[in-house]
Amino acid sequence: MLENLEPREVFAEFESITRVPRPSKHEGKINEYLRQWADSHGLECQVDAIGNVVIRKPASQGMESAAPVILQAHMDMVCEKDGGVEHDFMHDPINTYVEDGWVHARGTTLGADDGIGMSMALAVLASKDVAHPALECLFTVDEETGLTGAFNLGKGMLTAKQLINLDSEDDGQVFIGCAGGIDTLATTPCIMEPAPSGWFCARVSISGLVGGHSGDDINKGRANANQLLARYLFAIMQGGEMRIADIDGGNLRNAIAREACATVCVPMGRKEELRVVLNRIAADWELEYKGIEDGLRADLESAVLPAKAMTAELTQRLVRTLYACPHGVVAMSRDIPGLVETSTNLASVKIKDGNIIINTSQRSSTESAKHDIKNKVECSLVLGGFSVTHGDGYPGWKPDTSSPILEAAVRAYKDLFGEEPEVKAIHAGLECGLFLEKYPGLDMISFGPQMTGVHSPSEKLSIESTQRTYKWLLRVLEKC
Repeated sequence: MLENLEPREVFAEFESITRVPRPSKHEGKINEYLRQWADSHGLECQVDAIGNVVIRKPASQGMESAAPVILQAHMDMVCEKDGGVEHDFMHDPINTYVEDGWVHARGTTLGADDGIGMSMALAVLASKDVAHPALECLFTVDEETGLTGAFNLGKGMLTAKQLINLDSEDDGQVFIGCAGGIDTLATTPCIMEPAPSGWFCARVSISGLVGGHSGDDINKGRANANQLLARYLFAIMQGGEMRIADIDGGNLRNAIAREACATVCVPMGRKEELRVVLNRIAADWELEYKGIEDGLRADLESAVLPAKAMTAELTQRLVRTLYACPHGVVAMSRDIPGLVETSTNLASVKIKDGNIIINTSQRSSTESAKHDIKNKVECSLVLGGFSVTHGDGYPGWKPDTSSPILEAAVRAYKDLFGEEPEVKAIHAGLECGLFLEKYPGLDMISFGPQMTGVHSPSEKLSIESTQRTYKWLLRVLEKC
């Protein structure tokens, strides 16, 4: 079905890629596919120890003196599916369909992030009549869950000094910078004791929030379910005795928490208070998030009193820690209007293997500010009695408005479409920052076709935007 879409050479490659399972950290099949693809096209292929692949192609006739260019995309995809959908991402192909000018998947993520970037690079490599300089096409592993491929990029994999990252999702925009990030994990033993006899137990749940990407969407005023839950629990705790028996909020470190719930126990005389306080706070939330979180739900259901609950001391520490932990925009960029410079995300709270685990994620395009907000988050967690560790983090990519490849991209876009593209930086992580750390002389840009619903089963890819973006890529390669 897809190979009949234009540009045919791109969508034919994309259709083939959708048939190859490629979950993050399980890229063996797509790795083998790329090696066989390079061999069938008579092109040089290099694979490093972590599984990254580089396919090289000499310059087309007449462009031998042009500076070589790297085209880069990642192999892996986010694997999410709707409830009730039978799909094994380790073995099954993606079931695609076309509707209203968009490519969709039936009940699962589409994998256009970043399958379409891979497809564009492969289409150029396979071409017989496209003018281009010498090419190094880099396909990295595990971008979605840790940037593992970029972190461990093998020595000597790249020799060119210009790189086009094909992992952006906005039509007519070219990105020249991104935020760096670091994750913070806090743990404390989940100390349980017999639940007080005769107490009332209920389960409170927050749901229906918009959520979104903790980088791209952090400045849109959306609610964080973990914060809302902590606010309610703090209000109940202020009114008298309370114990938490269970808590579960958020999931992914790079997503704003959409849902959170807790099982709470209070003396029988406070039974009605649970409902009264929730109604009052829910009314406040309705006003505070009007027009943003219109689907917000706050539900309370009675539950069977469990055998055990957290101690009173742990309950208080946990609630105060969650309530005090920073979340949201910390600072806006003074260089690029509208760009978030620094932020933090209260991503998740879980009970696992006898411990309470809080996961947060910090971002900044300024390295010192990234570590400053990391330290502030650590202090709030340590004051709550939690043990704190940090991930290795990844560097940001500082914008360079004088970039030669940027100038070529802007000129190419204007030649094709009669207007200049938007030049932007993004408050999210791209692999470019890590490439720059390993190859300091790289001149880089990032662009890609329009996609929406990325990282969810509602992911879709614009056909028209794919046509425009591929034309743009070819013109850039002509002008490099």
